[in-house]
Amino acid sequence: MIHLVQERGWGHRFQIDSAGTAGYHIGEPADHRSAQAARQRGLELPSRARQFVRADFERFDYVLAMDTANLEALKRLGGENVYLLRDFDPQSAKGSSVPDPYYGGDRGFEIVLDQCFAACAGLLEHLSR
Repeated sequence: MIHLVQERGWGHRFQIDSAGTAGYHIGEPADHRSAQAARQRGLELPSRARQFVRADFERFDYVLAMDTANLEALKRLGGENVYLLRDFDPQSAKGSSVPDPYYGGDRGFEIVLDQCFAACAGLLEHLSR
């Protein structure tokens, strides 16, 4: 998302962050396979894992979940501004989740990047209207 926003010259208009609903990876960098797939596209993943907190609902207009389990967890925390990321991809069926590539091969990380790029591009199109 950061790359797409900067590409359009909109970096000053957005605050973008990433967080998980569970706290078991707090402080860790992105999975090395994810970082490698991103680097192959000329992207860096500099953030460190953190856990989502309720104050994030106030900080962000859009809270995006990668899958339905996380969507429901965020809604249980009281979020009304929670959306499923792939719902912004016009080529994706409504309610589609981004699959967890962790236990799969390296190709899974490429697929996830493709899905995230398509959904983020759709979100930017939605926001530009």
